[in-house]
Amino acid sequence: AWVHGDPRKVIYPTDSYGQFCGQKDTLNENKTILFYFNILKCASPVVLINLQCPTTQLCVSKCPDRFATYIDVQAAYRYKPDQWNYFRQFCKPGFNNPRKSVAQVLRDEDCPSMIIPSRPFLKRCFPDFSTKNGVLTVANQTMFKDGRGKTRNVTELREAANGINNVLDARSVGMKIFEDYAISWYWILIGLFIAMILSLLFLVLLRFTAGVLFWIFIFGVIGIIGYGIWHCYWEYDHLKGIPGSDLTVYDIGFQTDFRVYLQLRQTWLAFMIILCVVEVIIILMLIFLRNRIRIAIALLKEGSRAIGYIMSTLFYPIVTFVLIAICISYWAVTAVFLATSGEPVYKVMANQTLCKYANLTCDPETFNTTNVTKLCPGAQCTFAFYGGESLYHKYIFIFQLANAFVFLWLVNFAIALGQCTLAGAFASYYWASRKPADIPLWPLFSSFGRAIRYHTGSLAFGALILAIVQLIRVILEYLDHKLKGTQNSFTRFLLCCLKCCFWCLEKFLKFINRNAYIMIAIYGKNFCTSAKEAFFLLMRNVVRVAVLDKVTDFLLFLGKILVAGGVGVLAFFFFTQRIPVFAEEAPTLNYYWVPLLTVIIGSYLVAHGFFSVYAMCVDTLFLCFCEDLERNDGSTAKPYFMSASLHRILGKKELSPKKA
Repeated sequence: AWVHGDPRKVIYPTDSYGQFCGQKDTLNENKTILFYFNILKCASPVVLINLQCPTTQLCVSKCPDRFATYIDVQAAYRYKPDQWNYFRQFCKPGFNNPRKSVAQVLRDEDCPSMIIPSRPFLKRCFPDFSTKNGVLTVANQTMFKDGRGKTRNVTELREAANGINNVLDARSVGMKIFEDYAISWYWILIGLFIAMILSLLFLVLLRFTAGVLFWIFIFGVIGIIGYGIWHCYWEYDHLKGIPGSDLTVYDIGFQTDFRVYLQLRQTWLAFMIILCVVEVIIILMLIFLRNRIRIAIALLKEGSRAIGYIMSTLFYPIVTFVLIAICISYWAVTAVFLATSGEPVYKVMANQTLCKYANLTCDPETFNTTNVTKLCPGAQCTFAFYGGESLYHKYIFIFQLANAFVFLWLVNFAIALGQCTLAGAFASYYWASRKPADIPLWPLFSSFGRAIRYHTGSLAFGALILAIVQLIRVILEYLDHKLKGTQNSFTRFLLCCLKCCFWCLEKFLKFINRNAYIMIAIYGKNFCTSAKEAFFLLMRNVVRVAVLDKVTDFLLFLGKILVAGGVGVLAFFFFTQRIPVFAEEAPTLNYYWVPLLTVIIGSYLVAHGFFSVYAMCVDTLFLCFCEDLERNDGSTAKPYFMSASLHRILGKKELSPKKA
């Protein structure tokens, strides 16, 4: 790709001769905009952007700013030479023969038959559309001459450039959004800084509030379901004696208006029974799983305490972000080089629809020596697109897949490196006999060094397995997209099943890999051994895993909502100037929702970055806890390494002294 690719094909538009517009050290250096001889031949903006419009395209320094036709300019050549000098800058380079007949000029496409007021967009000249009193105009005119003896309405330009006005309006909106960012970026950074502080406070306070938040939520759910049961009973009793309320759902059949079912006593009875069953299940789970829930809450508190001792771990996601950004940049640049590896392809462009050579490939250097111009007068050999028929060009798609596979592999490796590094740091906390005295001096840095020096192969192998499954998913999505409209029901069903299965497999592998990396960080064994030991260790504690996972997910989700929602509400009142103290400081914006959404999404991502470290901490401590229970018995010879709070929950009278 780096040898054959040429990103200039993406950066610069290309004229009919395959030359780049605006490229330095060429004749087109000062001609940065592409001009279309007859834009009426172009079906849509997509055709224009893809350089597939069947009309001559030239590089110009500026777009036309007036209406003019070649017939009128040629007729007034002797009296108004300035008009000719202006018009000929949109003709082919070197053409300066106003005495050539109009028919020949238009046949050979030496000059456009007309020019219309245009403005550059995507480095291409598009009609300068505007709306006046609800009527579409170009330069305040609704009619124009096409240079071929006809008077046309500007709506035909709109049809030829279908949707371009919406694109231009979108550009106007984009400029306003850019202005809002330019004015409010300082305040956006302040909002994200506040989100970071709130995230840190939430993690620190979890050691004191984890249990309170969880039990408030649980009893809140029980109370809401209890109210639902009472309301269902009230509706059931209230409908007693009302005509028609004793009918069954089977009697009235299927109704599109679901309010009909709410008039039946049977509906409310069913709701009440369902809610009662759910209520009983929740209460029974709380009774039988109370100790496991207490262990989960204690581990959450312990995780908050561990992060408090190793605060540097909160900023490790920045390292992962930088590594992933490098991977994305390398993949994107290589993909662009691959996509621009084609050679210029020229095709015959004929004015006559019956020309048998139309759209056939041609060579511009030898085209004038062929008989095509004789059989098809006015035909030209013009640039069409970039492609090729060589072995390399035939396998560019395979190369793109290989590039995507390497991208997935590298990204998964960067994530695995982060997980293993954090796991090693938190494991050093758990297995310290005296906390925090026995914690290593630089636990995060030491763990990162061990991961790089000893575990690179294991991390790469785990990332490889995950990347293979993800690549298969990408291929399935590609096939599904390509086969839409032509596939039968069985094909759709088969693809749907395959996509579902590989989605489940990817989720399972991510779970296994995450815990395998933790075991690698603890024991230093290879990937397969660590994955096997982690899997069976989790299976021996499957109930604890389920409880801890759900409790952790709930609290972290609650934290993300609190941080993003709190900062979002504060940003809303600030940017809408509803805080009297800061009313004068708030910037005047075109769209207040631009910085508001940026702050909300950014706050959520900041909170997610911090809480991902916390989730890794809890998972690591949990595996260490399970290992601690299996390896030790609390005796003097084999003391527990768990904290005193976890020890009390297990029902031990006192924590046995540990060996130094």
